[in-house]
Amino acid sequence: MVKPTINTMEELSEAIGVSRPTLSRYFQSPDSVRGKTSEKIRLGLERVEYVPNFFATRMNRKTTGIIGVIIPYLNDLFFTKLLEAIEIAAMDAGFTVITQCSHSDPTIEARAAETLMSMSVDGALVAPLGNQSDPETYRRLGARLPFVLVDSRPKTMPDVDFVGTDHIQSTGIMTEYLCRVGRPPIFLAMPRVNFNAIERENAYIGKMRALGHAPIVIGTELIAQDWHFEAHGEAVLNQHFSRGAYTDRSILCVNDRVAIGAIRAASRHGLLPGRAAKDGLRIAGHDDYPLCPFTTPALSTVAQNVEAIGKASVSRLVDLIRNENSVKQPQIQLFDGVLKLRESA
Repeated sequence: MVKPTINTMEELSEAIGVSRPTLSRYFQSPDSVRGKTSEKIRLGLERVEYVPNFFATRMNRKTTGIIGVIIPYLNDLFFTKLLEAIEIAAMDAGFTVITQCSHSDPTIEARAAETLMSMSVDGALVAPLGNQSDPETYRRLGARLPFVLVDSRPKTMPDVDFVGTDHIQSTGIMTEYLCRVGRPPIFLAMPRVNFNAIERENAYIGKMRALGHAPIVIGTELIAQDWHFEAHGEAVLNQHFSRGAYTDRSILCVNDRVAIGAIRAASRHGLLPGRAAKDGLRIAGHDDYPLCPFTTPALSTVAQNVEAIGKASVSRLVDLIRNENSVKQPQIQLFDGVLKLRESA
């Protein structure tokens, strides 16, 4: 039996035999409608084909029930994992997530923020680009709605809530491990446009000095204009390996994607990094990117607690949304990293 299609609330009201305001209350919260009437609506909906308009059911509410999320990349599996954690936590809290991507472009990032504001979302979670981001974008966003920074934090925004990883701790434990099992590591960095990358570089330098070793940082200059993390790691080490440099050293990469490029460079030069390698080369990363166990050799890294970061960021944002009239000091929540030791180091 084909169900009749209902297109509007007015048509549905006539078909079921209840008033439109009652239907509106039902779609907002079934518990707000008396038991017999609620059951009548439920049975009526089973007889027709009708999808309530998400925004129409929220027109007379103080909140939209929407959390906006801005991430910098769609093709990065770290942010895929983070978004998954955010969406699960948001659903558990009764919110719907709408995601925008800045595509590594500050103009698009600003437009994404404007889109969220135009939709009257209840609050926003933002993983910023880095120092390319326009501070005015965040100022406008913060003036309109509660928002929390996730994963990385501009130094110019100390008055905004932040949830992320303790990079001093996470980079420090890998630096310490590499010093313990081999020669003190070199740090393969990236151009200084990313807040996390800068924090990890500084954390490496601090830990090396604390252990009595001289830090060595490479890869801070852009080699090619059209580059991605993997290409950068490969290009930097290809230059050094071609001169016979650092082929017997431990190399701590700023993140796993750079480390994957480093492993490729080693392979191109006939080098096999790892604990079993005779030449002493070791390669490690940071983040526990989902592909790390499947590189050759499998990549040793530091895992970020992505699930906890996503859950805590949503929890803090919901708290800000529901207590928007309360004056609260910004909170910074940092989670420790965990060593994931595999064959490469």
